[in-house]
Parts: sequence; C-alpha cells; structure tokens
Amino acid sequence: MADSAEIARLRWRCRRGMRELDLLMDGWLTRSYGSASAEQRQAFGELLECPDPQLLMWLTGREIPADPVTAELIDAIRERR
Repeated sequence: MADSAEIARLRWRCRRGMRELDLLMDGWLTRSYGSASAEQRQAFGELLECPDPQLLMWLTGREIPADPVTAELIDAIRERR
C-alpha cells in the first residue's frame, strides 16, 4: 500500500495543465493505484514523466505505446478501471 506522502507527490505530478489529462490521471490514481501491482505503479510513475502531447495521443487512442505494460495501463486509465 502506498503511503500518503507518495500519493500526495503523485497527485501533484498528475496536474498536467490540461483538464482532460488531469481528470484521467488523477482519477486512476484515486481509483486504482492503491490496488495496483508494483509493475503498474512503476509504469504510472514513468507515464507521469511523459510530455503532455504524448499522453494525449495515447489517452485519446491516436497512438498505442510500444511497451505492453504502458499500453495496458493506458487502457485501464481510458476505461476508468
């Protein structure tokens, strides 16, 4: 289980400056991060390092990430699970 300081840091990093991305990223953090596997948590942290235009392309389905773990996480974020 993630501690509150870690969640707070991630929540801050979810603030992207684009409302759609903010809602999707923070939504997954709130809904699913606590029960996510270590691999998913690591992928989420790496996803937060990506530039906004790339995230937007993935989250709108215009592109698919090459990494299968990242692709699975993007699908989960898009499907709100």
